[in-house]
Amino acid sequence: MIIDHPLLGPRDAAEFVILGDASLIDRPDRQAEDAAQQFHDYLHLRDNPAGEHRELWFHEQGDRSWLVVTRNTLTHEVLKVELARDVAVARGRDRLAARSGSGPRPMGAAPSTAAAASLSGSRGGG
Repeated sequence: MIIDHPLLGPRDAAEFVILGDASLIDRPDRQAEDAAQQFHDYLHLRDNPAGEHRELWFHEQGDRSWLVVTRNTLTHEVLKVELARDVAVARGRDRLAARSGSGPRPMGAAPSTAAAASLSGSRGGG
């Protein structure tokens, strides 16, 4: 199976690791009143559809990017490939925007000072 990577072009599926349903991008709010139930459902309840399905793939043997691959699970035909970050931003799930208090940044734009400090602190950098 060939995956047409949005940045690198056609790649063999052997370069990737599949993580499952793309709904994993929609992590529950840990502070919600019913957070325990939401996380139970998020971690343990999965659909196993026959036909078109959106999945989260990791380019382990390449640029280490996360992709959302839409494919037919019966024929393995790849219908669409998107960067997972683009999908998350479109859904309002951008971690940098949430940390910095600003909206989504254009691709290639530097993070705000607050977001950069937060990231460097979380990686043990200085």
